[in-house]
Amino acid sequence: MNAPLHHTPRLGLRSFRAKFVLVVGGAVLFDLLVSGGLALWNVQRLSRDATAEVGQGLERANQDYIRSYAETTAARVNLLLAQVHSDVGTLAGVLQAQIDHPAREAQIGEAMVRGAPEAVNVVYDEKGRWAQNRPGPLSVVSVWGYLLDSNHKPLPKVEAEIENSAVLDLVAPSLLANGQSKLQMYYIGPRERPIFRTAPYTDQAQTFDRLYPGHNEADFWTFFFPGLYESWQQWAQDPGLRPVNNDITQTAPYTDAITGKLIVSFFRPLWTGDRKAVAGAAGADITLDQLAEIVENVKVADNGFGFLTMSDGNVVAINPVGEKVMGLRSSSAANSEGVTGLDRSLRRSAQPQIAQLPLDQDGSLQHIMLDENGEKVPYLVVLKQLQPTNLWGSGPVVRETMSLGIVVPEREIYASLFAAQAKITEATNRILVYQILALLVSLLFVISAVFAISKRITGGISALAGAAKRIQLKDYSVRVDIPSRDEVGEAGAAFNRMAEQISFHTENLEQLVEDRTREIEEANLQISALNTQLRSENLRLGAELAVARHIQMMVLPKAGELQEITDVEIAAYMRPADEVGGDYYDVLKDGERLKIGIGDVTGHGLESGVLMLMVQSVARALQEAGNMDASQFLNSVNRAIYKNIVRTNTNKHLSLAFLDYEKGRLTLSGQHEEVIVVRKFGLVERIDTLDLGLPIGLEADISAFVATREIAFGHGDMIILHTDGVTEAENRDGELFGIERLCESARQRYGRSAEDVKLGIIEDLMAHIGTHKIHDDITLVVMRHR
Repeated sequence: MNAPLHHTPRLGLRSFRAKFVLVVGGAVLFDLLVSGGLALWNVQRLSRDATAEVGQGLERANQDYIRSYAETTAARVNLLLAQVHSDVGTLAGVLQAQIDHPAREAQIGEAMVRGAPEAVNVVYDEKGRWAQNRPGPLSVVSVWGYLLDSNHKPLPKVEAEIENSAVLDLVAPSLLANGQSKLQMYYIGPRERPIFRTAPYTDQAQTFDRLYPGHNEADFWTFFFPGLYESWQQWAQDPGLRPVNNDITQTAPYTDAITGKLIVSFFRPLWTGDRKAVAGAAGADITLDQLAEIVENVKVADNGFGFLTMSDGNVVAINPVGEKVMGLRSSSAANSEGVTGLDRSLRRSAQPQIAQLPLDQDGSLQHIMLDENGEKVPYLVVLKQLQPTNLWGSGPVVRETMSLGIVVPEREIYASLFAAQAKITEATNRILVYQILALLVSLLFVISAVFAISKRITGGISALAGAAKRIQLKDYSVRVDIPSRDEVGEAGAAFNRMAEQISFHTENLEQLVEDRTREIEEANLQISALNTQLRSENLRLGAELAVARHIQMMVLPKAGELQEITDVEIAAYMRPADEVGGDYYDVLKDGERLKIGIGDVTGHGLESGVLMLMVQSVARALQEAGNMDASQFLNSVNRAIYKNIVRTNTNKHLSLAFLDYEKGRLTLSGQHEEVIVVRKFGLVERIDTLDLGLPIGLEADISAFVATREIAFGHGDMIILHTDGVTEAENRDGELFGIERLCESARQRYGRSAEDVKLGIIEDLMAHIGTHKIHDDITLVVMRHR
């Protein structure tokens, strides 16, 4: 026996070691460069995509917020105007009832004369040549000179008008003290006898003399409100001539003769008993401050503001900062007759794009550029039209639709967008630097490792090569000594055994070849049979899983079923983690009664999916059997599922909760994840179900643990049901999506349809998960009270 063969490899250009270093090192280096380059390219691409998605989402959210803010503010202005309309209508109703019942009108007038003579006794003023009651009563009544006889006493019909109008003292104080704040309320007689009674008491005629010389000799209606009375006369002949289907008529803002404040007057004409002519008017004044307060308090971002404009572009309410930004110029338009109004038109703005704003487009969002200190600054403008009204300016009554505008700098409303894009860019650059450093470190490590192990690996191979040459020369006594314990060492040991076997089997080689050939053929047959069986099993298992998944999806509520529900809008989403999931949700409808269930079987896969189907079948059967009590229903489901779990000897159970809805009443039962309720103004309520039940399938009887809870569910309220696959979804850093993110995502979408809310939450969830693997079934149900 010869001594073991040792061999020291050389690093020549033609040596195996050199080739090993070049091939292995080159392959690894190429792989590192390609994978590193792809990683860097993917990071940049993901950064671009994320920036675009975040940008679009935030831009839509911000624009929706501005539109919602404009609609809310417009609703407040409409509410203020509607309250004033209501009060004027109440006063007009009382006065109209007097006109429609002349006998009662006379009786009340006589009673007022006896009970409150100071309200009807007027005194002639030599200087002004008019008559007026003395201070003290609840109202002041002014009688103009052309309504007096030669003794300076009111004409008989005028005297009756004074007495009958005293009913204002009974109604106006209550209306002034309640409801929307009003400056004054008044009654004006018909054109033939236009006495002017106003509450509270003021020096009415004296103020008119000072501000409107000559009014006492002119027709009252023509002097102060030219064209208004004529428009009402036309309405009496044909109500269809009203620009807006309402008798209430308002004025444009003007300077009040008594208080000197900018006010808006609201009139409602009174009709004769036969409704063929005008019998006077009831009215009320509010200060422009009341409208302006709502608009001037608009605060969007840091420097956003609001404005209220007439359809002709005259801005009636805006704060000083907004007036400067929009380049408005204020002026007063005074006439010898009529009223003095405010003239501050958008059309004369120093900003060209403000002057061209389209006021007839309701809800439009405009991107405009405004000059600020010689620099063009981008702004967003949202215009929301108010309820149309009948407007008198100076002439016939016309239709008027005021618009509320919200103006905000884009740099402020999109501040979160710019910050998010900057953060994404910063994170991308940081990742790129780390990737490049990791690539360089990997290259150094690979080069060092290849050189370190090449000697050890190729040394054994060189020894084997030398020994093989000696075997070729029929020297079967050769042996190799390879001390390593890796595959090369094993090859050396095998080589030594082979050399011994070659020496032993040289004489009966042919018999050995036949035996080995037969063994190989038998092994091949067994392998072929096993492969065939394995393919068959795989096909069968795949088909079974596909059928199970198909059945599971078939029993879920269809879109058509959900759309048939009138009171409640429902949208749902379910995504199994495997081919078959363990989450459960269902919407069972029995007449006007709904039962909405949600549950989560422990684990997921085929067993969990089968248990989910059991729950669906049992719930459907109980509902069809008329089991209406929430507690009994849940206990019956538990008994049936518990028995099936015992029979199948499976280690499964599930959390399960039901919501019963009937005629506005919502009842919660069962233990599951928290129920999220989003109410008006985005208020979020979280309802814990821990004390309302016990996991299904743990005990045969859970009746002692089942409880119910009533949940308020009003118009516009929204309920979110979910499984833990939503809140426990992880991103690649291991951070959970969490209940807080889910609540915030739902709150931000309050007011939208259930389908939009569902899609928005799923979009936020998938953005959080990113490319990370989904480990659990995800189920989400959104309910919205229509």
